[in-house]
This record gives sequence, structure tokens and C-alpha cells, in this order.
Amino acid sequence: MPSTPNRRELANAIRALSMDAVQKAKSGHPGMPMGMADIAEVLWRDYLSHNPGNPHWANRDRFVLSNGHGSMLLYSLLHLAGYDVSIDDLKKFRQLHSKTPGHPEYGYTPGIETTTGPLGQGIANAVGMAIAEKTLAAQFNRDGHDVVDHYTYVFVGDGCLMEGISHEVCSLAGTLGLGKLIVFYDDNGISIDGEVHGWFTDDTPARFRAYGWQVIPNVDGHDAQELKTAIDTARANKEQPTLICCKTIIGFGAPTKAGKEECHGAPLGDDEIKGAREKLGWPHAPFEVPAQIAAAWNARDAGAKREAAWNKLFDAYAAKHPQLAAEFVRRMRGELPADWNEKANAYIRDVAAKGETIATRKASQNALNGYGPLLPELLGGSADLAGSNLTLWKGAKGISREDASGNYLYHGVREFGMTAICNGIALHGGFIPYGATFLIFMEYARNAMRMAALMKQRNIQVYTHDSIGLGEDGPTHQPVEQLANLRLTPNMSVWRPADAVESAVAWKAAIERKSGPSALVFSRQNLPHIPRDEAKLAAIARGGYAVNDVANPQAIIIATGSEVELAMNAAKILTEKGRAVRVVSLPSTDVFDAQDAAYRESVLPKAVRARVAVEAGIKEYWRRYVGLDGEIIGMETFGESAPAAQLYKEFGITTEAVVAAVEGLLG
Repeated sequence: MPSTPNRRELANAIRALSMDAVQKAKSGHPGMPMGMADIAEVLWRDYLSHNPGNPHWANRDRFVLSNGHGSMLLYSLLHLAGYDVSIDDLKKFRQLHSKTPGHPEYGYTPGIETTTGPLGQGIANAVGMAIAEKTLAAQFNRDGHDVVDHYTYVFVGDGCLMEGISHEVCSLAGTLGLGKLIVFYDDNGISIDGEVHGWFTDDTPARFRAYGWQVIPNVDGHDAQELKTAIDTARANKEQPTLICCKTIIGFGAPTKAGKEECHGAPLGDDEIKGAREKLGWPHAPFEVPAQIAAAWNARDAGAKREAAWNKLFDAYAAKHPQLAAEFVRRMRGELPADWNEKANAYIRDVAAKGETIATRKASQNALNGYGPLLPELLGGSADLAGSNLTLWKGAKGISREDASGNYLYHGVREFGMTAICNGIALHGGFIPYGATFLIFMEYARNAMRMAALMKQRNIQVYTHDSIGLGEDGPTHQPVEQLANLRLTPNMSVWRPADAVESAVAWKAAIERKSGPSALVFSRQNLPHIPRDEAKLAAIARGGYAVNDVANPQAIIIATGSEVELAMNAAKILTEKGRAVRVVSLPSTDVFDAQDAAYRESVLPKAVRARVAVEAGIKEYWRRYVGLDGEIIGMETFGESAPAAQLYKEFGITTEAVVAAVEGLLG
């Protein structure tokens, strides 16, 4: 082999490692890595600005493998480029606790920017990253000191572009003019079921042109010069995102399976791999990369130099703009302002002192007005429901193509896209993103929230109109099972506040939570203020607490949100009848469950077996708190269209029903 390997030999290293790892694992997807290897070689070796020695360098280019089933392409690239991904790691592809799981997972492998696999969400995350880059640049760059200046590159396949979420986010990307977003479309004509012309005949270039993208069609994905010309053209256009349509052969180099669905999602087999080695001119043993090729790929020195040059630029920026530089560092570290806790607690005390009876969605807006001025990193939005979700606050400024320096995104009617974009913004760093819609339409966005939980990302979603209490819009808009759905999602934190004070605490908790997403669930209707002493005020942050002072209760009523009022009214009636009844507000079950056993016992003593839970949502979630012998007042069916007060009576969620349930348990 010559001392300077040619491009095809360098790309073949990806192909060989990918087919060998899939074969050893006895499962995986070799076709896409073999088909996109030439594109990856040109992008990673000639353009990608990154530092394998520091995967978290703030100004690195972001690379997203949206078609995440081809994960061995990315693992091969990370190994070859010099990240902490060894040959042994590649040999453990798809094995328990390895750095190389079946699909790329954020946090498992250095250099992985986001978890991908659910098709379409990678490109959505990338749109969020590109929005974050453009907005951060507009907020921080000054007079030639472009400390935020990087690209977001994405690989997508037919599957990503068939998914509806790709339409949502790519439309918005064009509107916002995300000129540093460059997407490579692997147009190989194959998906799991075979040749896609039977079910995917879209004019993809025309579709993206209609979104306002620059489109570069008919690029030979195996021709380095065509690829370089396309990338140069894409980078030259700072006003539009670019789609580079690459014609490729899936499984390139496989003698009998190339271009066929057989190589999409299964190992090639020993004979096919042997034939591929011969056809590609790759005589090396499995997992063996010749020294010359390894040296040509290694990007550690070049990456260190890139970061050093940026550090020098940042030092000059810091000398001229010290406050901005310090703020940039703080935000990229994900740290809250030094005075955050003190001022946030002062706001909560002010809300408690006012004692307002308001809808918790309005209390949420008030919290944004209280916390927003303290948090320049807050970047919000709503899926075309700002006037209903009340997510606009006094300091909100819209982000646009012309001026990206704002802090508010008008997402349009794109719930799924919005939530996945928020994931991308969180992953990029520098912002705390929040989005909003009605609770019922969480269903459109659920998988993106699941991905936020899986990746442990601080993605705050505001869900208003939280129950049958929204009234006349009827069952299509009335959530029933959604609260339970969210609560049962691992690593999801869910808050359903009972009044303005609990709403302020919920927002504070979500902002401070760095280990995962939060769902803040608010009412459309007004809810009364709950009087509290200092101890009860402090206890809200623990997720659950006794609202009334009953030392030795005979029964406990557990409630959340708007139903806490029903519980309090029922307790008052029962007290007049000589019953000692404790009311427990449980705004966040996951936060409460995380408290120590002594605290949980102090709120819900095991000895008190007479328990009633009341919530205008699906009943069965509450069995864990009331036991098999307890009573649950809630929903078992979908709602109806009628004024809220009538609906609560229709479905038996009333003070009288709570009283009867407690009396039935006490006998």
C-alpha cells in the first residue's frame, strides 16, 4: 500500500470496520455505512471542525447521524478520527454496556451529539442545534469576534424524509434561514421493504426548494470531487439551509447484495464479506486498519490546533468583552446565575403573599415574567398556542431569519417538531428550552419527550388545558390518560400544580433540573389560592405535602391540580362530621417518590389505610398510592362536550363523591 492512501482506501476502512462489527455482533445494518462511507470520508477529513481530544469543545461542528440504524458508520468514524472509541469497543458492537450500542446513544460514546434511531428525530434535533448556533451567535458575537461560528451537518435517509416530523422541522428551518445547516440525503432507493419507488415517489428536491432550502441534486455519493463541490456550494450560502441529494449504492462493495434490501438490516455473511474484501481491494484481517490509513484518518493533532486557535480568539474576545465572555462560559456549562436561588425563592414568597385565585396557566405566565429576567438563557416557544398556553412573557422577543438574537420561537402547529427541536437546543448548550401545547397534543410529541428522558436533557414542556375542565371543546381536546402516560415514562418529571404558588415552585424545579425533561401541566380554569405557613411553602418542592394540619388522620385524601380544591372542601365537610381527614397535595409524584422514607411516611403514613385519590385523569395510576382497598375518583372513559362544571358532575368528580368515598372506607 502506498504511504499516502487514496480516498477510496480511506473510505473502505469505514466499510470494512462496519461489516466486520455487524458480522461479529450477528446483527446490525451494514448497508448504509458502506453506502455513505465516501460521503463521510470527504466531510470528516476535509470539512468537519472538531477535536477528538475534547468532544465538548463549544465551537465544534455538530454531526448528526439521523439514520441512526447505520451506527457503525459513526462508530468507525469516531475510532478512526481518534476519539476514545477503541477497536475493542467496535468488537463489542451491540453488546451489554458497551460504548457501541445498536443505535447511537448520547452519553455512552464520546463524540455522539444526540441519540438517534427513531427516524426523523435526528434531523429535528439538528434543526434545534442550528437554531441554537444562530441565536447564540446573534447574542454573543461582537465586532469581528465570532466566538460562535460552526456548522451542523446531518446524514438522513429515505426513512427520515418519509417521517412527518421531517416536514415540520425542515419547513421551519427554511423559514428561519438556517444557513449553517447542511443535510446529506442518502438517496439509495432502498428501505427495509425493498425499493422505495413503491411507496416513496416524492419529488424531494422540489419539496425542499418549496421550504426555502438550497438544493443540490444528483450528486454522485461515491465521487469525492462532486461531493467537495457540493459542500463548498452549501457552505457559501449563509442564507439558506442546504440539502445535498447524494445518489449512492447501499452496501457498496458487497458482490451480490449491493443495491439490495438484503444488506440493509442484516449481517452480510462470511462469504459476502470475503467477496467484498476482494472487490474493494481490502486484504486486511477483520478489524485491522493499516498504519498508513490510521495515520491519515487521525484528527487529534488537527483538532487540538483548531481548538487552540479558537481559544486564542476567545481570549481576545474576553479581553474586549469580559462580561459577555463570562456569561458565555456560564451558559455553555449549564450553570444558573449565582443569584438565581435567592431571587427565585423571593419570587415564590411574593406569589404566596399575593394569594391570587387564577388559572395555573396564568400563574405559569407570571412565573415566566418573574424568572425570565433572571435567565437570559431561557429560550421558549409554543406550537401556535401562545395566547392559550400563555408562554409569551414581557421580555419575550421572537427569533426570525433577519434577527436571531431573541429568546422566543414561533413553532407553528408543529408539536412533535417543536419538542424534538427543543432537544436539539438543549444538546447544543447555552440555552434552557421550553415549548408548549395543550396536554392532549402531548401525544403528537410523546416520542420526542421520551428521547429527552432517555438522553437526560433539560427540555421543559408546558401543557395547558389539563383535563375535562377545559369544557366545551370536548373529548378530542380533553386529556384523560396523558398524565399517567407522562408519569410512567422513566426519568420524566411531571408537575400538576394546584395554585399559583405550586406553579412557581414547579417552574423553579424544572429550570434547576439538569438530569432530564419536565412536563408542567396547567389548568385553563381559575384555581383558588391555598394558604400555607413557611413549612408547607418549603415542602412543595418535595413533590407532596399535607395541605391541612391533621396530626393523626383517620383518612387521607390525595389530590393534584384543580382537584385539590375538591379535596379541601370534602375534608371540611368531613371535619364537621367529626372525621379527622388529611389532604395531601401531590403536584409531582416522581419528586415525592424520590424523597427519603421518613418524609414520605410523615406525609402518607402507612398506618392510615383509608385513602382516596382524586384527579380528573385516568384512575388506575393512583392505585400505587391508595392500595387495593382505597378509592379513586377520576376518569375511566373519554370526556364529553359541555361546560366544565357539568362535566365534573357527569363524571362524578365532585366534593360529594369524595365525601362519600371517605365515609365508605371509614364505615
